Amino acid sequence: MALAHTGELIGDAARNGVGLAAFNVISLEHGEAIIEAAEETGLPAVLQISENCIRFHGGRLAPLLSGLAVLAESSPARVSLHLDHIEDEEILAQAASGAITSVMVDASRLGYADNVAATRKAAHWAHAKGWHVEAELGEIGGKDGAHAPGVRTDPYEAASFAASTGVDSLAVAVGSSHAMTSRTARLDHELIARIKAEVAVPLVLHGSSGVPDDELALAVLSGMVKINLGTILNIAFTDAVRSALEATDLVDPRRYLAPARQETAKVASRLLRVVSTRRTVVL
Repeated sequence: MALAHTGELIGDAARNGVGLAAFNVISLEHGEAIIEAAEETGLPAVLQISENCIRFHGGRLAPLLSGLAVLAESSPARVSLHLDHIEDEEILAQAASGAITSVMVDASRLGYADNVAATRKAAHWAHAKGWHVEAELGEIGGKDGAHAPGVRTDPYEAASFAASTGVDSLAVAVGSSHAMTSRTARLDHELIARIKAEVAVPLVLHGSSGVPDDELALAVLSGMVKINLGTILNIAFTDAVRSALEATDLVDPRRYLAPARQETAKVASRLLRVVSTRRTVVL
């Protein structure tokens, strides 16, 4: 199937009152697992390539992006490719002729006025390419910023930021934190509802790996649309590798990468169902 457009997937989710799971990719095995989960559940998914991931691959985006695009196009699943937390404009140039349809422009380390200016400029460039543009007001926890404990997005500032920058979706601070390995985060669902009432674009939850399943479902009920997940997949992947390597004579990478991919697909399938199931009552 042809690659989906992230903007279309987000729009469909928002209209249907469900969430859209977006998974961070590090390797082709991650991509294979996520696409397998999307096929198994019949639900759409976003494959995200972060700036940190690109650095891990020597600063080269094209090899991983091309591989993911081929995987996606050979699958019946509806999946899209997205750039996540991009600060370096050179990465946008690398992606301009590829299969990317969306980008999260990250100018959140800057002060408010500079964030607005930088995000508006990047959004203008990306919109000319037909991309969906996501941004972040402040920094998500784990990045020494606005999603540290107790820090929350102001609904009126969020509305002003979205209107001033022209972005298509907005990540906000409601209690989650990046890179959590325990699922103990509690979200401010009342705040999510207040932000949704003020902001004219779909809301994005970053740092969702540390949020329990019931909280993720409630977040979607409260108004979140795109749900970003990464660390929780890495935990499943790494645990499977550790288990396989207990056989001390194992030297063939396929014998530990295959179970890692399988366990990652299982977790992705569960999370797709958690965030993409329509609910009408609080769990």
